[in-house]
Amino acid sequence: MHKIFIVEDDTKISNLLHSYMSKYGFEAREAVDFNDVLEEFQDCRADLVLLDINLPKYDGFYWCRQIRTHSNCPILFISARDSQMDQVMALENGADDYITKPFHYEVVMAKIRSQLRRAYGAYASSQEERKLESGELILYPERYIVSCAGCGAELTVKESQLLEALMLKEGRAVSREKLLDLMWEDHHFIDDNTLNVYITRLRKKLKELGSEDRVETVRGVGYKLALRREDLQ
Repeated sequence: MHKIFIVEDDTKISNLLHSYMSKYGFEAREAVDFNDVLEEFQDCRADLVLLDINLPKYDGFYWCRQIRTHSNCPILFISARDSQMDQVMALENGADDYITKPFHYEVVMAKIRSQLRRAYGAYASSQEERKLESGELILYPERYIVSCAGCGAELTVKESQLLEALMLKEGRAVSREKLLDLMWEDHHFIDDNTLNVYITRLRKKLKELGSEDRVETVRGVGYKLALRREDLQ
């Protein structure tokens, strides 16, 4: 029996979702302490999370990032906020889907079943976690975490995709066009400066981990992850 963790501070909606979960044979648990959602998540060992954005103290984006540092389980946002930016923010912070309120409970259940099939059922990929390494620099692309010499940092989805693309071709240039294709389905609507912003953010995080100057600009082409000094000897 799959366990669903409901993080929704509107008790009426939370109770109705809980009722539907039980009706369809799922075990559900509603968040109680909104000051420490992560601890409750870890305690209940949920297979999937339904997460609102507007929550007491910290918002859903924050808790999504916290959960992602510990689990790859599906996370579905449920929110009355229907702007494109909110949906982008949710996906950037590690969510798998976004459902706007008011919603049909049957649609919510269908999306839950679909995500559970992908994560644990016939469509599930290998459960062994992927890891890319370059010396002491290690990327966990499924958790959006990068570490170096024992220190770690959280990445957004796009930052993780960017670093993964560079690590897969370490020492070789990756064109801006290729990076844009990887990070956005239709990059023709993306401002050309957007990639520069993500490069700057990634460089800053790597510098904070003590791995500065690894992302180099290849003039007229794109970017590359510089080879480690020991590889050049």
